[in-house]
Amino acid sequence: VDRRQRQMCIRDRALGAVAKSGREVIYVSGEEGADQIRDRADRLGLADAPLLLATATSTDAAAATIVNTPNLALIAIDSIQTMYVEGVESAPGSVAQVRASAQLLIAAAKRSGASLLLVGHVTKDGAIAGPRVLEHMVDAVLYFEGDTSQHYRILRAVKNRFGPADSLGVFEMTGLGLAEVPNPSALFVGEREGRELSLIHISEPTRQAEIS
Repeated sequence: VDRRQRQMCIRDRALGAVAKSGREVIYVSGEEGADQIRDRADRLGLADAPLLLATATSTDAAAATIVNTPNLALIAIDSIQTMYVEGVESAPGSVAQVRASAQLLIAAAKRSGASLLLVGHVTKDGAIAGPRVLEHMVDAVLYFEGDTSQHYRILRAVKNRFGPADSLGVFEMTGLGLAEVPNPSALFVGEREGRELSLIHISEPTRQAEIS
């Protein structure tokens, strides 16, 4: 399972949890077809999550749907690089299209009072693909990190207007998708049992912790 598939598991579980709580959720996919999404929902046990699904790449249509959906709580766009605004003369994924799409979707979400989740591609260097201005337009930026040689994955906040930006979430793959690891320190210490000394060092810009 590649990194994008694991990222989808976290996103789908989050959307499903909000929808099952009785709040309205819209998932707009420009990357996958409806059948692919339904198949993954079945595997993750989310087939009964009552969220609204649209496979589209028109930002104008997505924005209109957001504004006209009553009691909307959450919108997810996957991905912002596939969306396009009519009248902007450039291809989807270009600087102009990503900026215009983000502006239109953010404005629609503010009008509806709903939260907006924009999924973006990441380059080989680990940066968000497309214009950096996108990071300045949103309230929070989360990175999903890890590689195929690691069993665990990390969800890391690099920007958060509502709290600290040095928080980490650790997840592991299970038969039902990614599951939260509630106590990562205990997990990693347990893997080192039998050794004379176990040392874990976690370093973030404003946080450090050592366990021995």
